[in-house]
Amino acid sequence: MRSYVTGLLLLLSLSLHAQDTLRLTIRQADSIFLQNNLQLLAEKYQIDIAKSQEIQDKLWANPTLGVEVSAYNPSRGFMDVGRQGQKAITIQQLITRAGKRNKRLALDVESTRKSEFQFYDLIRTLKFELREIFFESYFLNQTIALYDTQIATLNTTVSAFDKEYERKNISLKEVVRLKALLFQLTNDRADILFELAENQRDLKTLLNSEVPIKSVVDSSDINRYQLRNYNLSLLRDRALQSRSDLKVVQSESKQSELNYTLQKALAVPDIQIGGVYDQASNYVNNYFGLNVTVDLPFFNRNQGNIKAAKSNVSYFKTAEMAKQSSINNEVDAALQKVFVAEKAYKSVENHFTDQFELLSKGFYDNFQKRNITLLEFIDFIETYNESIKEFNRLQADRIKVYEELNYVVGEELFN
Repeated sequence: MRSYVTGLLLLLSLSLHAQDTLRLTIRQADSIFLQNNLQLLAEKYQIDIAKSQEIQDKLWANPTLGVEVSAYNPSRGFMDVGRQGQKAITIQQLITRAGKRNKRLALDVESTRKSEFQFYDLIRTLKFELREIFFESYFLNQTIALYDTQIATLNTTVSAFDKEYERKNISLKEVVRLKALLFQLTNDRADILFELAENQRDLKTLLNSEVPIKSVVDSSDINRYQLRNYNLSLLRDRALQSRSDLKVVQSESKQSELNYTLQKALAVPDIQIGGVYDQASNYVNNYFGLNVTVDLPFFNRNQGNIKAAKSNVSYFKTAEMAKQSSINNEVDAALQKVFVAEKAYKSVENHFTDQFELLSKGFYDNFQKRNITLLEFIDFIETYNESIKEFNRLQADRIKVYEELNYVVGEELFN
């Protein structure tokens, strides 16, 4: 019974520990990110705001009603508004000319498109950040696992050497040197944990999670990053078609053209047309009239705004060309990084880590048997740890440059 209760408590403890960490694959992380990220949820409201402006500018101007009554008649007293009194009623409606309403609406529609492109660009940027941190955290955890194994084994070795020192079989210098190596490994492990803590902060923010995130990666997640038949010309073309930030600039250029058309239309004066009823103050009683009001464009023909809008068109056209040039250069640089990272990765033998691990076990055994010197042992451990750490860093960097290529092209190239 006691064994049963102990086992039950152990299972409960493991279950609670599992609930404290959210284990995710990269696809699961992508999905949660799209659903939960607060920056994306906030940016969606900008699209709603832009669409609301479209609704507003579709509406016609309200008519204007005016009422005038006789406040005081010396012969009949105050508020003389009866059948023999005086009152006047006017109603007016604004009629826009030169298609101003439709031009404003076209500008609003393009503004909504720009908000949508900004939303997609935010997704592109944050997804790149998410994947970079996700894979970096995975490989940092792999390095932590290495250090945990090394520290645990070295602790055993140090304990054994302490006993040998007490028996006067080895010198204090050897014990202290081993403890210094253990101290160094512990400090190196702490530095990596600091990096992981910062990554956890960013992952939890990106996924809007209150629990730590554990990256789950298998070989298919790593092997899918292959360049295949992509070349510079093809990737540049796809980037110019897909980049949402370029579409934002193109939308701004389109808006500048629409605004230029609108400003020219605003130079055409609108008309106010209305009717008037006058009970007793006109040349006949119960007078009905029609009135039309229009500005005379003698002085203000919107010249300044038209000139500014025209210059704005040139500005955004130039900005669009500059953005296209920048994107071409970004694709070129990202592709070169992929070539460099892939070459470095392939230069490392496939069984590099396995061979090192096998050799590491032999070194511990030989050192404890005193077949190798302390200096040889320490030199190997330091070389081994640094090599594995750099290999894990290389793998993380390799995936990062592939994701950077995704980012600068604006597409998912490696599915």
